[in-house]
Amino acid sequence: MRWDKPLGGTGRPKLLRFVAAALVAVCVLGCASVPHSGRRQFNMISDAEIKPVALQVYEQVLSKEPESKDARMKEIARRVVTRISSAAEKMDHPGFDWKVQLIERDTPNAFCLPGGLIGVHTGLFREVGTEAGLAAIVGHEVAHAVARHGQERRTQQRLVNGVLAFTGELVRKETGEITTAGKLLLGALGAGATVGVTLPYSRIHEFEADQIGQIYMAAAGYDPQESVRVWEKLSKFKKPPIPVWLSTHPSDEERLRKLRDFLPDAEKYYKESPVKYGKGVLL
Repeated sequence: MRWDKPLGGTGRPKLLRFVAAALVAVCVLGCASVPHSGRRQFNMISDAEIKPVALQVYEQVLSKEPESKDARMKEIARRVVTRISSAAEKMDHPGFDWKVQLIERDTPNAFCLPGGLIGVHTGLFREVGTEAGLAAIVGHEVAHAVARHGQERRTQQRLVNGVLAFTGELVRKETGEITTAGKLLLGALGAGATVGVTLPYSRIHEFEADQIGQIYMAAAGYDPQESVRVWEKLSKFKKPPIPVWLSTHPSDEERLRKLRDFLPDAEKYYKESPVKYGKGVLL
């Protein structure tokens, strides 16, 4: 390809317009702050756009996972989600249509999809030990949704894909082929975006969810000290030995240090909470 010639092909002007429009949209629509952390985030995906996607994923997950029949566990999960979601709505007004289902699965896990669609595994009860411990995990997952972390990640992926597509057009020869050097460049850009953008932001999201989730559980009347105890316990699960800079999550040591740093702020909300459940019932 000759660099002194204008880009050819009917698709290239359209691609240029798309990239320009995407950059403008980032600047105009991405002007939002994450609750409580205050970080500025770029998000081009609205709640209205993500809601049907999240609902479809939620229904697919529930169609494959058995619902627990344990009435006591179901009531505790419902109670914790109600209290945490009420605190989130009162403080940050996400306007979600909250739903929760208790899933019969031994893995200690929970999730919250955009729009407030929550799943809690029965295996999590065994690990957290107390109702406040469950509130810490639910608060963390709810915080991801309220902070629109999933939408932010999708926005980043769209931008990366746009840049890669644009670069691919630049290095494409007039015959339509991409040289070996061009393919290496695209591969390097893709890897650089993952290591330099996607993974670091994923770790930032985890810290923010810890901070915001701790505030939600405290505002709901649960002792935020339990969040540190729970994450200390969960950190003992064996994980693949990969470097932090290649991981979606921060190191256990850094996470626990941050959680302790966040505690004084969360304890203010706990003191102001009109009700105090402390650690709540034992699970």
